[in-house]
Order: sequence, then C-alpha cells, then structure tokens
Amino acid sequence: MRLFHTSDWHLGQSLHGQERDFEHACFLDWLLGQLRLRQPDALLIAGDIFDTVNPPVKAQERLYDFIVQAHEQQPKLDIVMIAGNHDSGSRIELPAALMRRLRTHALGRVHWLDEGQLDAERLLIPLTNGRGKVAAWCLALPFLRPAEVTGPQLGDDYLQGITQVHQQLIAAALKKRKKDQALIAISHAHMAGGAVSEDSERSLIIGNAEALPAKLFDKAISYVALGHLHKPQKVNREERIRYSGSPIPLSFAEINYPHQVLEVELDGNGLVSVEPRPVPRAVALQRVGPAPLGELLQQLADLPVVDLLEDPNRQPWLEVRVLLDEPQPDLRQQIETALEGKAVRLIRISAEYAGRNNAEDDDLAFVELAQMTPQDLFSRAWEQAYGNPADDQALADFALLLQDVQQEEEQP
Repeated sequence: MRLFHTSDWHLGQSLHGQERDFEHACFLDWLLGQLRLRQPDALLIAGDIFDTVNPPVKAQERLYDFIVQAHEQQPKLDIVMIAGNHDSGSRIELPAALMRRLRTHALGRVHWLDEGQLDAERLLIPLTNGRGKVAAWCLALPFLRPAEVTGPQLGDDYLQGITQVHQQLIAAALKKRKKDQALIAISHAHMAGGAVSEDSERSLIIGNAEALPAKLFDKAISYVALGHLHKPQKVNREERIRYSGSPIPLSFAEINYPHQVLEVELDGNGLVSVEPRPVPRAVALQRVGPAPLGELLQQLADLPVVDLLEDPNRQPWLEVRVLLDEPQPDLRQQIETALEGKAVRLIRISAEYAGRNNAEDDDLAFVELAQMTPQDLFSRAWEQAYGNPADDQALADFALLLQDVQQEEEQP
C-alpha cells in the first residue's frame, strides 16, 4: 500500500498582509500531478488545512476543487483529512456527507458516548489498496481541544483526557483489524522533542506540558502522520512517527525548510519506506540584512531588475532588516526608491537601533507583534506589571480564557 502524507496547508494565509493564493494554487496543481504520477492508495492531510477558523471563500473553493479533481482523476483514492488547531472542527465536518461520495473523510471533533466511552467507530477509516481490499485502518485524531476531552465523566486533566482518546481508539482499531492490515494514525499535535517555528505555530498546550509523549502511539501502529510543526522531522528519531511539514514557507523563519510531501510504502502491516517528494517553490521568500542603512541600500541596488517576460506573481517576497543609529523618518521612501524596477515585492521592513540588541547575533531583536502568540503577550504583560514571571496557575487561568475565546470564534 502507498500513502501520501501532507499537512499544514494554511489555505487563506496572508504574509504581512499579502495573500498566498497563487502559491497554494501552484502547490495543489503540483500535488494533483504527483497523485497521477505515483498513484497512491490514500492521501492523508494532517490538519491546519485552513489558516483561520473562518477562512476566505477562495480558500474553501481551493480545497473543495482539489478534492473533486483528485477524485475525478483517481476514483479509488481515499482521502482522510482532520482539523488542526487553526481549523474549526465543525467547519471541516460540515460537508462531510457530500465528501464521502468522493471517498473523502473529514474529521473535526471527537464524540463521546455514555459513561466516558469514545465514539471510536467514526474515527476509524478503512483504506483500500489497488485491488479494492481493505489494507489498512486509519485512526483519525483531529486536534483535541480541552472542552472535548474534559468534563464530568472524563475528569479535568487535559493530558489524561488526550491519553484516554488514544488508548480507546487504538484498542478499538486492534479489535477491528484483520491479519496483515496496517494501522495508520493521523494526528495534529505537538510531540515532545519537535523543532518549532516560533513565527507561525501556535502553542497547543499551555503550562508545564507543551508537548505530548510519543508513547501515546502504540508500537502496533505502523505509521503516524503528524501535522502542526512546519519543519519536516521524525519524532524521537522514529521512522514511523513523522511530521511532513508545510508545503510552502509560512514565515520568513521557514525559508530554509525542505518543504515536501511524504510518500509512505507499506507491505502488509510493515513499514517499508518513507520518501520525501520536494514541493517546487512557486514564490521565493528573500531576506536582505540585517545591515547598516548605507550597506543595505547598496545590497538592494544590486538586486536583479524586473524581466518583463516573467510572471509578476512569481517575484520573491522581500523582507528588509536594517540597523540604525538614529531614527530615519524617510526610511521606507529610501528603501522603496532603491527597489524601483527590482524583481522583488517588499512586504516588510524591520528596523533595529544600536544599543538595544546585537541584531546580527540575535534574530529575536526582529520579533514583531504579529509573530508573538497570545501566551507570549500575556507573559510579557504580566512581567511588566508585577516584576516577576507569570506562575503556572496564572498561565493555566489564561489558557482557559483563551480557549473560551477561540471556541466563540469557531461558532458559525
């Protein structure tokens, strides 16, 4: 059996106010081509399909057009997609009945039956091979919000609730599968030891436990397709537990990430191989600086000029980082003048003043408000107000308030 594993599309995302629809369209066209070329039996999309809980109409059209085209191209292809922390679980599931006709399964939330029993049946998806036989079972684990895994019958411990979901779902899968059928998990979570892109990945769990242990995934699971972390990586160096990473760089911090889709081969319930399929970058992200203003303006002057035969949609997004000794009221004008006729699109200017931090040694000198999580802002505000870091109880209280706000945002 052959699988494709991808995640963190973030359809509808904008980068410093500039929409990324052209880049997403190029990626989805490329992915359709790879599906046609490699003929996988299933496509797993591990969450953060959209960038926000209320995505633009164009972003939703991109998703559903892709699903229709993939089905028309390969009528036997199984697609499983789950909600991530950026997604609205209810929105992801809303067209589920229609999508099932296209062999697409959309899981946004977990449901509970009586006495704290997980409704595992709806989270177990049969995956068929080229001969039409069930070769694997997919355990779909959408992002688990505290309200879904805590309560009167489940207890108040968030991590314990998550553990219960994994244990009950794996137990149900082990009962259901037959000999030589593989178990494939798809999950959106931050696993312990994962490398994080601070610019664009929201913290999932607040407090002392910011990551989940890999032991949640029993050894009986042949492959774990993870979403949330944008950098492709193994968890604890295990071949079977992987983040595919995002298909495009979602911030300037991700310029050097190897954006890809993973192709997974299984023989029965044994994992044979995991191979990356690099995603061509439709639009480059380019940084100039940090450097003093005079040096920076010369670097900008040396950039290539516009080739009128090239597609302007493919011109790189540019971030300029400048070191200043004193304020420059006409800074933007100087930079824009230097960029006239250049084959780049300026979307960000970051200025750092001497005596604050050594920006050449410390990238954090250039962190801006849009790059900070609500937790970062709360922690900074608390320390400024009280002179000490926020304690665990304050962070936990803030986490509950934040979850309430995010759930209100999800309401259609």
